[in-house]
Amino acid sequence: MKVAVGADHAGYLLKSEVAKHLADTGHQVVDLGTDSEDPVDYPMYCAAVGRAVVRGEADLGIVMGGSGQGEQIAANKVHGVRAALCLDEFTARLARRHNDANVLSMGGRIVAPAFAFSIVDTFLSEEFEGDRHVRRLAQVAQIEQEECTDKGKDGGAI
Repeated sequence: MKVAVGADHAGYLLKSEVAKHLADTGHQVVDLGTDSEDPVDYPMYCAAVGRAVVRGEADLGIVMGGSGQGEQIAANKVHGVRAALCLDEFTARLARRHNDANVLSMGGRIVAPAFAFSIVDTFLSEEFEGDRHVRRLAQVAQIEQEECTDKGKDGGAI
């Protein structure tokens, strides 16, 4: 599987460990930065990962920062991204099964590398269940589309 990874300075060390783990387990890694612990702003790295996934340049993406919160928010601004903050295997499993998440977000100041590997492996191995979740994701996609047009700009109900 081809996996795009990106992080800010606070997630850099975890990104390095996760990228190595991915390569060691046979995945192709697309590293979109950052390349050090020098302070940087995370949005551009998260957007780059999201765009790589949406464009089909990667099958899935992983973004990392201090907490993973901002990284998830930034990645989700890319049309078509469904980023999930997962700090354990359970949330990673449900993010894929129920939400068809295509980007995983983790916090390098929260999750130790060995535990992150387990979260990543779970996220990559799970499949979307479909069924009742298809209808819900269609509703999410409808909201996303409306927000890209004037129809959703007034904050009105669907």
